[in-house]
Amino acid sequence: MRLAETVTFAGACLDRAAWARSEPEKIAKLMAEGTTRVLPVWRGKPLFAGDEAGWLQPGHAVLSEAAEAPVFLGIDEGSARFAVDISGWTPTEGEAAQPGVFFDPTVQRHPALPDDHRFAELRGVMANLTRVDAEMVAAARSILSWHRSHRFCSACGAPSEVANGGWQRDCPVCATKHFPRTDPVVIMLVTHGNSVLLGRSPGWPDGMFSLLAGFVEPGETIEAAVRREVAEEAGVRIGAVSYLASQPWPFPSSLMIGCLGVAESVDITLDPVELEDALWLSREEIARIFMGDHPTILPPRRGAIASFLLSNWLADTLD
Repeated sequence: MRLAETVTFAGACLDRAAWARSEPEKIAKLMAEGTTRVLPVWRGKPLFAGDEAGWLQPGHAVLSEAAEAPVFLGIDEGSARFAVDISGWTPTEGEAAQPGVFFDPTVQRHPALPDDHRFAELRGVMANLTRVDAEMVAAARSILSWHRSHRFCSACGAPSEVANGGWQRDCPVCATKHFPRTDPVVIMLVTHGNSVLLGRSPGWPDGMFSLLAGFVEPGETIEAAVRREVAEEAGVRIGAVSYLASQPWPFPSSLMIGCLGVAESVDITLDPVELEDALWLSREEIARIFMGDHPTILPPRRGAIASFLLSNWLADTLD
């Protein structure tokens, strides 16, 4: 797919400079440079300034809230970029966060920052970010989420330590090395003639439908995962499968593998645990959805690969 790398969070604009990660003195030197900037993340919410990433200078008061060493993200136009987790900070004013909901609309503001700076859900801002900021913010959210959930060695249970510029955790007791994980997920544009298959999971906001998706299992190919997931969730049999595009999805750390699946059957049998509803929609109905003119289905969220694939299918630009 020629337009594959125009999807949000893709494009590989950032020089990740992996050569510097294993040398603490180089990381320290980069952190001390005047052009270096650091992105704080609070409980999964990156800092934003307007519709831009909220990069701060090293030494800013907000960064003192960090409990662990910063993660080195890479170098953008000669400027080193880092991210730190300040989840230990407790806001004393403003909105209370709503953890566990599908989308937390609340924002949190730190008293040491200007009023236009706030910690917010990346989902609500992602489509407005520049390509390189989107890539760096996604990487920051993913890697810091991994650090929060892997603070202890899975081999012996001892507290582990940040290493390799933040891209590794080492156990000081048994010497086991731990590396960030990425979970592969297939997301399927399932077509039958002029129609596409959409579904909705239980608990989604009213009117929200999307493409079917599911995790790739160990020992499984991408093609097999596409066929299995669609059969399990909707009872639809898939024939030909082809790759379209991929998207890093930092919620918390997946790689969405967008595929085209050609349906060989149309009868739907729902797995009620996975899907609350599923239906075939014509190209004309999808166009109404994107225009916000459909009576029951909301437009897909801007920036998500489901929206990207559907819009390209609608425009006949999948090749």
